[in-house]
Amino acid sequence: MNALYVNDKGCLPVNYDIIRKTKIVVDEKTGKEKRISEETKNEKYRRMLSQIVKNGIKFRYVLNDIWYASAENVIFVKKTIKKDFIMPVKSNRKAALTRAAQREKRFVSVSTLTLKEGTVQEVYLEDVSFPITLCKQVFKNEDGTTGELYLVSSNRNITYEKMTEFYKRRWKIEELHKSLKNNVSLAKSQTRVERTQRNHIFACMYAFIKLELLKMKTHLNHSAIKASIYAKAVKVAFEELHCMNGLHISLAR
Repeated sequence: MNALYVNDKGCLPVNYDIIRKTKIVVDEKTGKEKRISEETKNEKYRRMLSQIVKNGIKFRYVLNDIWYASAENVIFVKKTIKKDFIMPVKSNRKAALTRAAQREKRFVSVSTLTLKEGTVQEVYLEDVSFPITLCKQVFKNEDGTTGELYLVSSNRNITYEKMTEFYKRRWKIEELHKSLKNNVSLAKSQTRVERTQRNHIFACMYAFIKLELLKMKTHLNHSAIKASIYAKAVKVAFEELHCMNGLHISLAR
């Protein structure tokens, strides 16, 4: 799991953790044994955010994907670490339109609400006491079909434009994963024991940071930087080989 700090200049990893599946349980469906982590991903999510705040890193919004948009996490971000959030929620997530409807437990799925694209609406999510801002993004595919994304934010004054613009920054975490795999060889480790695996992962995270700092300086993406380094290395290798061949001919004479 990774936590990435993003601003207009670039992005840097500020926390990561390795999921250790050390607990053996029996799968109810298959009846076979499987390994799981003793700490759930949501527990790890909250612990990592707590550590980031404790480290004094200044940020305003927490952006994450739909898997971490539980009521417990929503309350944790707003009430415990006192930050705002922008998160997607499932179309069947329950919400009430008014405080009175919330008290009377008159919840409906957000997909049934009349939400116009480009607007926001204040609602109350089920199991969340404070009001949140809801909006709906509609995406048009090449084949003519459409997709919908429901976003919620704890900022009651945020506009649709800002809400959708800020949430786009979450895509940087996907770019992190891609660069870790393609540019710093995260998946090519030959290690077999936990300690060396952890060391390899740390080295890859450090290499990503170096690439990102070079990106800020050169305005090239990670792949272009890697290609430039490789091209320079190959050029130097051929020059050295040429010198060695010349030395060999000289000695033969």
